[in-house]
Amino acid sequence: QVQVLESGGGLVQAGDSLKLSCTTAKRTHSGNGVGWFREAPGKEREFVATIGWSGGNILYGDSVKDRFTIARIRANDTVLLQMTGLKPEATAVYRCAIGLRAIAGRQSDEYRYWGRGTQVTVSS
Repeated sequence: QVQVLESGGGLVQAGDSLKLSCTTAKRTHSGNGVGWFREAPGKEREFVATIGWSGGNILYGDSVKDRFTIARIRANDTVLLQMTGLKPEATAVYRCAIGLRAIAGRQSDEYRYWGRGTQVTVSS
């Protein structure tokens, strides 16, 4: 089983910024797209952002575009999610997922390996 590790979550106030990181124990997402999803109590899993293996093919969820930025750092095979202008409705567990192919999209079933997530809490 591939271990996917997220970090960077925390408690912030509305309007603040956070940067999440996603890495794997092995260089498993070498060659694969990587996505971020979030899960809040009582809500369906929501697509946040995805980035292709090349660093292109970037997509954002409608509720986060223009405020969140996804990027991947080839040197250490890390995928970052920079979140700005956070709102209380962004409170959720943010999970990183490794895609089945070099380009991954908005659907959960396009991803093979999932991390346990990192909690982001935004107070009003």
